Amino acid sequence: MPSRDFKRTDRVGAELRRELGLLVHAAVRDHGLPSVSVSDVEVTRDLDWASVWVTALLPEQSKEAVKALNELAGEFRRSLSRSMRLRRVPELRFKYDDSVDKGERIESLLRQQARDLGVDQADGAAKDDGED
Repeated sequence: MPSRDFKRTDRVGAELRRELGLLVHAAVRDHGLPSVSVSDVEVTRDLDWASVWVTALLPEQSKEAVKALNELAGEFRRSLSRSMRLRRVPELRFKYDDSVDKGERIESLLRQQARDLGVDQADGAAKDDGED
């Protein structure tokens, strides 16, 4: 039997990410929450739970946003049950995705290191002192 490239949990996760992206965007606007967006959804194999990873525009407001989204999880789940064709919509757990923050931190450290070493960022070459 040929193996499928995409598992059902992957397909459900992708669909949940699309739907939840719209729902979270509306909740941010309607409830005055800090600006967040859905970055990924991981669904358990039995489709009972879904971890919804969100990123915040302002990382210092991430805890407040995640707390509010977890309080609204029941409403999101009801909306999903109406819009998706699933026998049972998974329970939602919102978590903060700090990978963007870590990436920005690494990039700033690399820029600082390059500046300290005198590397021109435009072409990646060391600055020429004119000594030959």
